[in-house]
Order: sequence, then structure tokens, then C-alpha cells
Amino acid sequence: MANFRKVAAKLMFVATIALAASCSQPQSHTTGWDYNNPKNGGFEVVPYEEPVTGPGLVFIEGGTFTMGRVSDDPMYEWNNIARRVTITSFYMDETEVSNLDYLEYLYWLNRVYSADYPEVYRKALPDTLVWRERLAFNEPLIETYLRHPAYRDYPVVGVSWLQANDYCLWRTDRVNEMLLVNEGILDFDPDQKNENNFNTEAYLAGQYEGLVNRPLRDLNPNGTGERRVRMEDGIMLPKYRLPTEAEWEFAAYGLVGNTHFERIVERRVYPWNGTILRTDDKKYYGSFVTNFKRGRGDYMGVAGNLNDGSEIPSEVGSYWPNDYGLYNMAGNVSEWVLDVYRPLSFEDVNDYNPFRGNVFKTKITDAEGYLVPKDSLGRVKYREITEEEAMGRYNYRAANNINYLDGDYASQVGVDWAQKSDDPNVTNKMYEYGATSLISDRSRVYKGGSWRDGAFYQSPSARRFLEEDMSTNYIGFRCAMGRVGSASVQSTKRK
Repeated sequence: MANFRKVAAKLMFVATIALAASCSQPQSHTTGWDYNNPKNGGFEVVPYEEPVTGPGLVFIEGGTFTMGRVSDDPMYEWNNIARRVTITSFYMDETEVSNLDYLEYLYWLNRVYSADYPEVYRKALPDTLVWRERLAFNEPLIETYLRHPAYRDYPVVGVSWLQANDYCLWRTDRVNEMLLVNEGILDFDPDQKNENNFNTEAYLAGQYEGLVNRPLRDLNPNGTGERRVRMEDGIMLPKYRLPTEAEWEFAAYGLVGNTHFERIVERRVYPWNGTILRTDDKKYYGSFVTNFKRGRGDYMGVAGNLNDGSEIPSEVGSYWPNDYGLYNMAGNVSEWVLDVYRPLSFEDVNDYNPFRGNVFKTKITDAEGYLVPKDSLGRVKYREITEEEAMGRYNYRAANNINYLDGDYASQVGVDWAQKSDDPNVTNKMYEYGATSLISDRSRVYKGGSWRDGAFYQSPSARRFLEEDMSTNYIGFRCAMGRVGSASVQSTKRK
């Protein structure tokens, strides 16, 4: 009995020490100094486990997959030869951006900029004239599709690649502003105008103040005792953006639901198993799984027995989601992705997060190294990096890498080097739009089939392109966001 008491006492002592240690200040593993202690300088390390999932997003666990063609190519384009690549984990919108989502964006732009910069609002307006056809009567859709409440949950169309990117940046700022409001750091400010509007980069750079409610405590003994949120606090999210072509294709297949251990049971042709566009769900057996054109003149079936039930785009979130929980990754509307189009990108791009379209930029600073003031719309100013800044690097040598290995002078046969441009990454020969090619540096990839496409284009491997400032009545978009930290949602805390 005495021995038991001694063992119990020792265990209690150890538990007490462990509890005391867990309640003490966290320490540096390399210096032994306390974190978050203003007495020794106040270096802060905030508790952090898992990033917040942004509104509307679904987690896409990354991995390796075979990107490219999965069936015969009746178009004989040979622009998507199969190759194995790896995609890092990221987030993607559950549905396409709807008319209601875009109208919220337009309302904000009009409220903040209309008095002094009405062109900002006009620049963002979708082109509703995309519904016009020379030999069809679609005039009512010009007035109703974007703004009538009957279509509020339908995917926005008539939006160019450039407009879609602007929407993604705006959404980033509104989400991060809401996160700061929810944390009690800022108050709502409905009177934001012109350059005095919340912009994530401007806030982090100290160029936006806002209505401060409860600033964070500054542990720096040389500080003021209060500070704004920093990137190191992990409160704000990375940028919303368009997905890359590889990300979009990976997410569309949803192979996470078709894998046992590391064996993919069936390489899919569509975002679901099988080679037909009907469901095998017993309750809905034979129903169409997406909104597409079954054949010439057949957009929705016969009255009394409609097949997909939609003659134009249908509501976002319609039909069945894929195994990631993403809706309409085939059919409804095609979707913009980030990449510049090249028919032979599969030969050139990396096998890790493949992408063509990088133009490396840096924030503009003054002679003393400080950021120059933000622009009249409240955004931090950027410029392309110079060759001098890239000198000595092995991973890139210039800002513009759109034409690297395909379109630059080094990749041309019989080029007259005496006539080459000062910029080795820009050419007007191989991809001179309208003269030698229908492809240019402004040609952007769009993925997925649409309501007006047949079955072939419903495969995620299909790729097409359009100039970045153009729009149609069958191309929309959805946003993505890179994941920070571990590739899996399970915590990987150090033991």
C-alpha cells in the first residue's frame, strides 16, 4: 500500500510539472527565449492549427493524376496528350459564380466608385449582348438573364477572363474585411469611397486604416501597445483567383472517390464513372447528369419528358455533384482558367503544379525602399521585375514567361537573331494573331462543356481557348484559392 502511495505521488508530481509546463510561455526551440514575452523583446507566435475555409469553397485534396486525353480525339487537335502531374491541395468554389454573386459585386463597385470613377462600374458590366444571334430570337434574354430574379441563381455569362480576375480580387478583399470584422478588429464602414476602401494588400502595408474597433496588442516594447493584423497572425486568407487548367481538370474528375489505397479503379472520361451522361442512381435511373446538347436542335428534350430540363444554363448547384462535392464540372457553362493557351503546353510545363502564364511582378517602391502610395482605387501598385533584378537567378531570368519554350525566340526555327526584340520572351512572329496564328499571348484556356456543347466537350480533358477580353453566352467561371500548410485537412502538429 505504501509503495502504491509513493507511485501515485510521483505520478501526481509529474502531472503537475507537465501541466505547469503546458501553461508556461512557449519557448523557441533554437534559442530558448520565450515567445510572446514583452520583457525579452516580444517576438510573437500565435496559436494556429488549420486555415479557415473561405465562403463558398470546397477543399480539394491534391495528388498525382494523369492529365490529358482519355478518349479518341475526333477534332485531331492533339493538344492534350496524356501525362502524369501532381497538383497541390487547394480550394475551389462548390458552384459556378451566379448572377446574384456578380450583382453583389456590381452593387459594391457602383456604391464605392460611381461618383468619381463611373468607368470602374462600366468596365465590370457583363456583355449581355452575347445572347444575340443573327438568325435566332434571343432578345428577351439580353434584358432579363442577368438582372431578373428568376435567373438570380443561374451562372453569370458574358464575363471576360479579365473581368473574372477582377471579381476574384474584389472577393478576396470583402472576405478578409469580414474576417477582421468578425474578430472585432474592425467595424463595418459603409461609407468607403474611392481609394478609401478596404484592400487586403493596402491594409497589410499600412495604407488603409478603416474603422478600428479593437486593435491587437503589440508586444514590442518599442511599439505603441497596439497594432494592426499581420500575415503572421493567420487571420486573413490568401487570394481568391481563377483555378489553373491543371487544378480545374484534377478537381473535375474527382478521382478521390474512385481510389483504393493508391490504385485508381477507373480512369474517368467524365466527372463520374462510365461513358454515358445518364445516372445509374436507382431512384433517378436514366436521368441526365448534366446540362448539355444531346444532338442537333435538342437542348432539353421533348415536352412532357424533358431530358436535362434546361435549354440554356440552369441554376448553379443543379444535377449531381462529383466526388469532391463540386457541381456542374461538366455542362451548364464552360469556365475560364488562368492559363495562357498553347497547343503544346503538355510538352513544356512542369509536372508539379503545371501552368503557363507567369508574369512576375513586384511592388513599386520609392528611392528609400518604401512602398509608393496606393492608386486612386485603393490598390497597391505593382510593376514587372527587371532583367537586372532577375540576374543571377537559375529559376527565372525575366518577368514575362508566357512564351518560355513556346513562342520565344529560342524556340523558333530559322529566326533572324539580328532582328530579335530587346525582350527575349516576347515575339510577334510565332504567335502573331491573325497573321501566323489564331493564338496570341492573350489567348486563355476555358474548360468543361456547356449547355450548347455535345458530349465530347463534357470531358474535363477537353481544352479550348478565347481571347481574354472576349466573352460568350456559354462561358462562366468559378474561383479557387491555394491552401497554406499541410496537404490534408488532418492536423500535422509536431509531437
